[in-house]
Amino acid sequence: MSLKGNMEMILSNAMIKFEKEEVGRGAEEAMAHIFKDMIIIRLKKVLTPAEKTLALTQEGRRTIKEFRYMLEDVLRTKMEKLVEDIVGVKVVSLHCDISTKTGEYIMVFVMEKNIEEMLDA
Repeated sequence: MSLKGNMEMILSNAMIKFEKEEVGRGAEEAMAHIFKDMIIIRLKKVLTPAEKTLALTQEGRRTIKEFRYMLEDVLRTKMEKLVEDIVGVKVVSLHCDISTKTGEYIMVFVMEKNIEEMLDA
């Protein structure tokens, strides 16, 4: 496995573990992709049974998104530190969104340096 592939696997596993520890339920699957100065992490099947029920209505979907945005705000520093500790590069910004339709959660970490170039060097 390449250095990049190994780091992506470590990031995926770390984020599943983080979600379980901090949210109480982790994603069933995660995929991390390093692209230049970005790390994109896609978590699958993150909705709790209660959230799946809420997602049946427009108001419920709005509630899920609002709650997840609040949760992201509370956990942002810990998520950034987790990623920084793994890749050794500072996070500049973090952007997240959840799909109440698919149950996927996407995180995009914008990093201070191009990680791909570092791994190729």
